[in-house]
Amino acid sequence: MQTNFTPEQLKDNATAISEKILRKCVHCGFCTATCPTFALLGDELDSPRGRIYLIKDMLENDRPADARTVKHIDRCLTCLSCMTTCPSGVHYMHLVDHARAHIERTYKRPLQDRLLRATLEAILPEPGRFRLAIAAAFYARPLAGLLKRCGGLLAKMGAMLALAPGKAPLPSQFAGQHNIAPAAPKKGRVAILKGCAQSVLAPSINDATTRLLTRLGYEVVFPKDEGCCGALVHHMGNEATSHAQAKNNIDAWMREKEGEGLDAIIITASGCGTTIKDYGFMLREDPQYAKKAEQISVLSKDIVEFLIGQDLGEPQLQEDLTVAYHSACSMQHGQKITWQPKKLLQNAGFTVKEPQEGHLCCGSAGTYNIMQPDIATRLRDRKVGHLEATSSDLVATGNIGCITQISGGTQLPVIHSIELLDWAYGGPKPEKLQS
Repeated sequence: MQTNFTPEQLKDNATAISEKILRKCVHCGFCTATCPTFALLGDELDSPRGRIYLIKDMLENDRPADARTVKHIDRCLTCLSCMTTCPSGVHYMHLVDHARAHIERTYKRPLQDRLLRATLEAILPEPGRFRLAIAAAFYARPLAGLLKRCGGLLAKMGAMLALAPGKAPLPSQFAGQHNIAPAAPKKGRVAILKGCAQSVLAPSINDATTRLLTRLGYEVVFPKDEGCCGALVHHMGNEATSHAQAKNNIDAWMREKEGEGLDAIIITASGCGTTIKDYGFMLREDPQYAKKAEQISVLSKDIVEFLIGQDLGEPQLQEDLTVAYHSACSMQHGQKITWQPKKLLQNAGFTVKEPQEGHLCCGSAGTYNIMQPDIATRLRDRKVGHLEATSSDLVATGNIGCITQISGGTQLPVIHSIELLDWAYGGPKPEKLQS
């Protein structure tokens, strides 16, 4: 793609990088075939190629974002399926991240949008506030259907209430612990990201991870002062907050790395993993954090990525279960982790099936299912249809957002892969399978 940025514009590092990305695009349109919003809406501007044109026009002319551009960029799930498909290596993720940051700097959203976004940014990354919000949502949840029919901000509030769990999960069995000793001869030491939303919605995921890793001989540490990875606000274009959250976690992990040492930082939410592995790029211009961010990115591993190189022993699974595996977009497109989860589940004794259109997003995408509830629901129902068509006993996936989203559209148990692996290798049966 030909570009016409001025030498003055290219002095800005972010603009220079976006210009290089734009130049790689050859207009082939392969991305349109795998874009969820284009598949649903059929609008060229709701495809990666169309959004690239909008971003190019906005950045090249150095102009504030307008309502038309914001509409179509907001509709992007950042599923990154286009990056898997693109034969030219267009790094769409970095381009759309730059566009969103530009939008937040130059565009004043309607009041109701500003209020909703501010609410999400204030609550979701803070586990204490999120727990209080879930408790309040329990009483308001019966209003979800009515609110969703009202349109506008009320519809989005209704979507948010519908996603809230019916009851608060039990606290983590390792709550308040900093170090958990290995239950076998020590192999190494790893940190586990507690996360923000996941630690509230499903503490059982990190509990299963901790049990399995300690049985394998790893000391597990939950670093003090660690918080949200920054992914949620990063995808809203709030660079200042996301970078501050990233730096906070880098400091927490570096203290452990430089203290007793770390062999890996284990991530159990693939949406977080995609962002953490990009810390090196995000903080490339920060002289104090660039090198440390790169080190943290290299240390970070999704739990299945880490386990694929481990000797897990003989599985103890006594039940014959068929699992429909849903590959989270942040897993398959963002981190290029594709065969490892399926191989681990098969080795554990599960029969694994893959649904049709496995490359398409379920509609979760961070806060997308709240901000764009209509599109998200259509994508969820399409995904659920394919998952149920496999005639499986349950659904396995590696991202809390997908678990929450898909669970809202099916009666099938939707369970994190690590909970199934923990069970198969000596841990307790997942609660969702006990009824």
